[in-house]
Amino acid sequence: MSSSVQSAIVNPDTKDGSNEALGQGQPARSVQHKNYKGFVAGVFSGIAKLSVGHPFDTIKVRLQTSEKTQFKGPLDCLLQTVRKEGVRGLYKGATPPLVGWMFMDSIMLGSLTFYRRILNDNWFSNPSFLVFNRASKRKLDTASEQVATKLPTFGHAIAGVMAGATVSFIAAPVEHIKARLQIQYAVDKSQRLYSGPIDCIRRIFRAHGVPGVYHGLSATLLFRSFFFFWWGSYDLFTHFFSTSTNLSTPAINFWAGGLSAQVFWLTSYPSDVIKQRIMTDPLGGSLGDGERQFPRWKDAAREIWRRDGPQGFWRGFVPCFLRAFPANAMALLAFEGVMRALPE
Repeated sequence: MSSSVQSAIVNPDTKDGSNEALGQGQPARSVQHKNYKGFVAGVFSGIAKLSVGHPFDTIKVRLQTSEKTQFKGPLDCLLQTVRKEGVRGLYKGATPPLVGWMFMDSIMLGSLTFYRRILNDNWFSNPSFLVFNRASKRKLDTASEQVATKLPTFGHAIAGVMAGATVSFIAAPVEHIKARLQIQYAVDKSQRLYSGPIDCIRRIFRAHGVPGVYHGLSATLLFRSFFFFWWGSYDLFTHFFSTSTNLSTPAINFWAGGLSAQVFWLTSYPSDVIKQRIMTDPLGGSLGDGERQFPRWKDAAREIWRRDGPQGFWRGFVPCFLRAFPANAMALLAFEGVMRALPE
């Protein structure tokens, strides 16, 4: 597959392999109008991710936050949920991410595109910065050669960390509310603490203000720092498939998106378990949901280790791993497809 196709995948709004989407080789003002594409395409990515992945996410969160004796494993959790709550039980807490993930993926993928350009224009294309050609492994000697090369894998990884930090300020309250709704096991709605996402936000805000709604923000920022591995590996997989196979561009998007998501979860999963325990920890006070157990991140980590040992940090990993490939592959397929379809 040609280098121009590979460039179009990693930087989807390039059309000819010149990497103009990253601002390489032409004035920055000529690409400013393209920033909107990443944000629009991210909306479609969020919808695709929710449709495929939310049932897996419900099982994951329940396994992460329940007592060890409550479920024998992922299959038992699935069967108990369907038997007691119906298929709709698998989509508990779906409303926050349905709205939230559209904005979250829009912000994440839009800012990712933006940060790629910023890093390339102001750092990796700087003649004083030593860039290595990935194909030949040699140092690029001239400024023109450095400008001509695309953003390296390390640049994509750093852009991923920056995008992860940016989207965390939207993701934290969305995931917080989602998690609290997902662990409401009562079939009778009158027995649940929260009747829905709006009620959940309203009650938490009334009892604890904005800090209560943003409970778990620091854990979210830490968790999303592992986007370094997601977007770094996405670039590597994309490069491999585009240069070593005859796969079509959408197929490359699908496989690179799915496999890079697996890499991300393999590296980040223990931090996600801690994050979920913090987000489902009672807030206490006038909310009346119990007594708070984990005032700090390390308190949640210590409790998981004390109760379940190292394996406690991997509870719920199987449904998460099974979800990661199809959900994120479809999300990135949708994202890249919309990026190519949108006008300049």
